[in-house]
Amino acid sequence: MSTMADPARKKALQTRLARVEGQLRGIQRMIDEDADCEKIAQQLAAARKALDKSFFNMVGCLIEQGGLPPAKVAELLAKFA
Repeated sequence: MSTMADPARKKALQTRLARVEGQLRGIQRMIDEDADCEKIAQQLAAARKALDKSFFNMVGCLIEQGGLPPAKVAELLAKFA
């Protein structure tokens, strides 16, 4: 399996994941404070979308680096997307 070689893209992914981590903490706080379920669901959907975007950005980086053959990229997408 290939790794992310570009330090800037790696840092951007780490920053994005830190934001998602903050979102998840906020959701936990909302649950602790008995927030409205619809608002919690909205925040869960936003966090899920942010994680999906992180995944596809990482896959895009791997494609740009040329580290994976197209068949392996397709396998990765089929398995995890």
